[in-house]
Amino acid sequence: MTTTTLTATQAPVTDAAALTGKRRIAFASYVDENYLPGFLVLLRSLALSNPTVCEDFVVLYDDLRPGSIAKIRALHPRIVLKRVNDTHYDAYKKGDQDNYLVRKAYFILDVFRLREYDTVITLDTDMVVLGDLGELLKLREGLAAVPQFFYGQHKLNSGLLVIQREYLSEEFCAKLDATGRSGDYELDKHDQGILNAVLDGDFVRLDPRYNFVKRRLSGDLPVPEDTAILHFTGRHKPWQGGESGYSLAEEKWREYELSDADFHAEYLGKSGGLHHDLIVHYGTPHVARTGDVETARKVAAAHIASGDYQDAVDILESVRIPLDEAWPHEVLGHALMSVSRTAEAKAQLLLATAAPNRAATAYARLAQMSWVQGDNAAALKYATAGMSVDITHRSSRLWAQRATSVPAQELGAPEDQLAHVAFYMDRQGNAGDKLLPESVRSAFGPDTGSRRWHPVHAHRLFDEAALERVNARRGMVIGGGGLFIPDTMPNGNSAWQWNVPDELMRRIDVPIAVYAVGFNAFDGQSYRASRFRDSLRLLVEKSAFFGLRNHGSIEKVRAMVPAHLHDKIRFQPCPTTVTRQLVPGWQDPARREDTILINAAYDRAGLRFGHDYGYFLAQMAQAVRELGELAEVQCVAHSLDDEKLVFDLRREHGVSMPVIPMYDFENDEIRDLYARTKLVIGMRGHAGMIPFGCGTPIISLISHPKMAYFLHDIDRPEWGISVHDRHLAARLVERSKDLLRDHAATVADVHGRQQELWKITEANAADLRVLLGG
Repeated sequence: MTTTTLTATQAPVTDAAALTGKRRIAFASYVDENYLPGFLVLLRSLALSNPTVCEDFVVLYDDLRPGSIAKIRALHPRIVLKRVNDTHYDAYKKGDQDNYLVRKAYFILDVFRLREYDTVITLDTDMVVLGDLGELLKLREGLAAVPQFFYGQHKLNSGLLVIQREYLSEEFCAKLDATGRSGDYELDKHDQGILNAVLDGDFVRLDPRYNFVKRRLSGDLPVPEDTAILHFTGRHKPWQGGESGYSLAEEKWREYELSDADFHAEYLGKSGGLHHDLIVHYGTPHVARTGDVETARKVAAAHIASGDYQDAVDILESVRIPLDEAWPHEVLGHALMSVSRTAEAKAQLLLATAAPNRAATAYARLAQMSWVQGDNAAALKYATAGMSVDITHRSSRLWAQRATSVPAQELGAPEDQLAHVAFYMDRQGNAGDKLLPESVRSAFGPDTGSRRWHPVHAHRLFDEAALERVNARRGMVIGGGGLFIPDTMPNGNSAWQWNVPDELMRRIDVPIAVYAVGFNAFDGQSYRASRFRDSLRLLVEKSAFFGLRNHGSIEKVRAMVPAHLHDKIRFQPCPTTVTRQLVPGWQDPARREDTILINAAYDRAGLRFGHDYGYFLAQMAQAVRELGELAEVQCVAHSLDDEKLVFDLRREHGVSMPVIPMYDFENDEIRDLYARTKLVIGMRGHAGMIPFGCGTPIISLISHPKMAYFLHDIDRPEWGISVHDRHLAARLVERSKDLLRDHAATVADVHGRQQELWKITEANAADLRVLLGG
C-alpha cells in the first residue's frame, strides 16, 4: 500500500494566525508597586467603558509582588506578563541618573521589543478610560498619539500610543537606543523625549479626547462629555490624595475605585453586548459569591459560545434554578444536550417551554435532540409546537423539514454497498456542503446513488441499529467536509461532528476509510476537551485509510495523536478540487460569461474579521467598483447569510450588485455556474475548491486557515489575500487583472495544478480498491 505524506523537503504549513493575517492587538502598560493602584483602576475603567473589548494586556514590570500580580490577573483574563530588561536603559543618558522614578520612566520603551502583535496600544497607569476606544482599535497605519497640550502639534504625549507592527522592530529599537545613549533629546522628558527626537513630528495625530490631560481642567473645570481617556499627568496622583483644583476630574477616577464584588456586579449588570471572556472571568467568582442565577445563565451562554459545553453545565448546576426561570433552564438544556446528557437536557428544556418568550427555542432544541436520537415522530411534534408559538421560527421549521424528509429508497443489496458518513445538507443550506457527499462518492465510481451507497448522517447518534446496518455493508467511508470542528453540532460522544460513542466505533468490523476530511477550527478556536483527542485517536487506529484534505489538517491531527500513528495520516485532496476528472462526460465550457463572482462568509464573524469588518467592507466597495470595469461583478451566496455582503455594501457605500442564490441550486447547477464564469473571489473554502475543480481561476479571501492550506497545497499562495490586508482592494484588483490578462494561460495553470491533485487521488484510489473492493 502506498502512503502519501509530507516529505522531508516540504515546508510545514505555518500557524493559523500567520495564514489568516488576522491582526493581533494588545494593550500594554509599565506597572510597578507605586503605580499599581492606578493600574487597577485603569483595568476596571477599560472593561466598564468598553465592555465588548478583550484583547491581550501586556504588563511590563520589574518589581511586582505575587500578590499584586494576583490582583491584576483578577481584573483581566488575558494578562501577559513581560519582565523588562531594566539594565538595558542604564546606558541611556538621563537628566537625573539617581532618581529611581526617572530610571523607570524609560521601561515602557520595552513595548517596542514586542514581536507577537500587529497593533499595540500603550496606556499610562495614571489614566482612566471613560469612553469608547473602538476607533483606536481600527487604526492600521503609523504610530498614533495625541499632540502635547503645551507644545503644539509637533510633539506627542507618550501617555497613549497606538503602535503598528513596523515600529515593533529591531530597526526602530536601534533608533531609540542610539538616541537614548547619545543624550540628544530633551532629558527631562525621558521616554517621551526620546520618541519625539526619533519621530521628529512624524506621527498620526489623534483627537485630544484620547489623551485628555488634567492640566486642561485647571480650576475645577468639568471633564468634557466626549473624553475617552483622562490622563492625570503631574506629580499628584488620585490614589495619593490628588491635587487641589481638579476635584471634578478626580471624581471621575474614583468612580472606578471599586471592590471586586462591586466591579463584577457593575460589569455584569450592563445592558447590551458583553465580551464572552469577560463575562466568564467576572461572572464565575460572582456566581460563587452570590449564587445569582441570571449571572450563571450569562456565564453558561458565554461558555457555549466558545465551545466549552461542560463548563456551561458545571456553572448552571452550581446554582438552584427556580422552576419558573425559563431562560436558565433552556441554556442548561442546551449545554446538557451538547455533552449528550439527553434525558437531563429534555427535562430542562421542557421546563423552559412554559415561558412564551423561550418556548419556541426550547421546542426547537427538543426537536433537534429527538432527531439526533433517531425519533422523527417526536422531532416533528416538538418542531410543530415551536412553530405554533412562533410561526416564523426558522430553527423549528428546519427540524420539521428534517423530521418529515423521506429517505431515498435503497435499491442495492447491503453487501454491495458502502456506508457513507457525511453531513447531508438541507435544502437552502450551504451549497458547498450540499455538493460534498456526492463529490466524495464520485471518487469511488460513477454511481453515487442508493444502489451503491447507504447514507449515515454524521449528526445523528450512531446507535446499535446504525452499527448493525453499517456492519452489513462492505465498508464505510467517512467524508464530506470539515468534520473536525467542535461547534457545528456538538455532542459528548466524540466532540466532533460524527456523533459516535467509542464503544460502537470499536465494534465496526468493516474497513473504514476516512476520505478528504478537514480540520476546520478557526483561528482563535480550539478543542479544549480530551474527549475529541481520544475519539480521534481511536478513529485513526480503526481506519484502514485515513486521508485529510490538506497538509494543514494533517499537521493539526498528527499533533493530537501518538507518533506511531502519524504515517497512517495521508493527503487526500477534497474531491471537489478534481471535479473535471470525476464527473462523467465532463466538458469544459466552449465560452465563459463575462462575470466575476464574489462570495463572502459571515458565520463566526468575530473570528473571521475581528475589529476589521468596517475596513473590509470599505475595501470591498472600492474593489467591486474597480472590478466592474473588468467584468460584471455578482455576489454568489452559498448560504442565506452570505447575502449580508450585498446589503452592507449598498447601505454603507452605495454599491450594488446582483445576488445569485446558490443555496437553492442543484449540484449540477452549482458546477455549471462555476465552470462558466471567468473568476471566482471567495471566502468560503468551497467557494475556492469547487470553481477550481471546475477549471475556473480563483482568488481566496482568507479569513480561515483552510483557505491558505489549500493554496499552499497547490503551490499558489499568491491566489490568496487576507481580509485584513492593509491594501486589500488594490491587491485584489491587481491580482484579478493578472489572472484575467491572459485568461487561457491562467485556466491552463489551474488545470495543471488540478492534475497534480488528481495524481494523488488516483494513487489513493488504487489503495482503496484493494481495501474496499469495487
